Amino acid sequence: MIEIKKRDPSLGPEKAVLIGLITQGQTEELVNEYLDELAFLAETAGAVSVKRFTQKMQSPDSRTFIGSGKLIEIQQFIQSREIDLVIFDDDLSPSQTNNIERELRVKIIDRSNLILDIFAGRAQTAQARAQVELAQLQYLLPRLKGLWSHLERQQGGIGTRGPGEKEIETDRRIVKHQISLLKKQLQKIDLQNQTQRKSRGEYIRVALVGYTNVGKSTLMTLLSKSDVFAENKLFATLDTTTRKVVFERMPFLLSDTVGFIRKLPHHLVESFKSTLDEVREADLLLHVVDISHNQYEDHIRVVQETLKELNAFDKPTIMVFNKIDAYETKHFDEHLPESVKKEIREDLNHGWQQRTNNKAVFISAVRKDNIDLLRYMMYDEIKKRYQDRYPYKTEFF
Repeated sequence: MIEIKKRDPSLGPEKAVLIGLITQGQTEELVNEYLDELAFLAETAGAVSVKRFTQKMQSPDSRTFIGSGKLIEIQQFIQSREIDLVIFDDDLSPSQTNNIERELRVKIIDRSNLILDIFAGRAQTAQARAQVELAQLQYLLPRLKGLWSHLERQQGGIGTRGPGEKEIETDRRIVKHQISLLKKQLQKIDLQNQTQRKSRGEYIRVALVGYTNVGKSTLMTLLSKSDVFAENKLFATLDTTTRKVVFERMPFLLSDTVGFIRKLPHHLVESFKSTLDEVREADLLLHVVDISHNQYEDHIRVVQETLKELNAFDKPTIMVFNKIDAYETKHFDEHLPESVKKEIREDLNHGWQQRTNNKAVFISAVRKDNIDLLRYMMYDEIKKRYQDRYPYKTEFF
């Protein structure tokens, strides 16, 4: 049995080491960017990142993911600093997790496991809790054998199906049964949600989408003039929040949705598809982007790929580039002439207007910059949707 020392919770946050692998087609800069995000995920989960280790390899080692030399280096650091947790930025197989844990003698988790843990801690409604539990069980199912490794017997021949194998089969049946129950529960909730959506009548629907922590909830509060939970942590919003909003006597429904992220666990996407029905059924999308982030174009790509997976990619979309204030703080030197700043802003705006067919706006939800322009663009798009759908009605426009 692999013995992992128990940790006293009174000692404060868990101390974590982050591990990233630089494989073909990836640069060191990109992997460090991934590890920045992993550190933010760890912080959201309540851990403190103490050190990062990276290694260049053609492909992951089938046994321990990283090379034996790097594993020894990490082991020495763990022993010298009393580390509680090692987090890998990529998914590990059950056998890799087992082998690494055997060498390092600390808790080993991967990115998917970490994200699932965060979702589990933030799920508030019955639907979100069921979705997260379903994703966790689907993640756990193929890993049960690894969890029972301490009961494994010698391989081959008669008599090798010992108590460990029986326990694994029993656990598999329990997990599969629970997965079946959760799927039925979610189908029931989904039917209730469909009825609720139908009861909203003829309103045009607008959905906020985007990478996690780009300011969707803050923008939702501004546009709907109602309080929506917002926090500077990843996945502050899990459940879809919908508000009725009126612009110039024209009503519509505005929904805030869970943020997307790179390497989002497949089971989590599958489990949350019913929650994201608001995106699939929306008439207009507001794709919110953190323009101040170094990798914002990669974030756009991730969101677009997820929208394709949800069959919601071809919907009318306004690109909302948020945090322009943070962008200017980051990129504008205090001695930079105002004329140069203006030119940079205009070039940025012109480039994206061309790429989006004039469906882009640069805002600051914190400073409320260009919020009126965004409202005007939304009003224009929503009015078109009403005119297309109800050409003989005039009460909406």
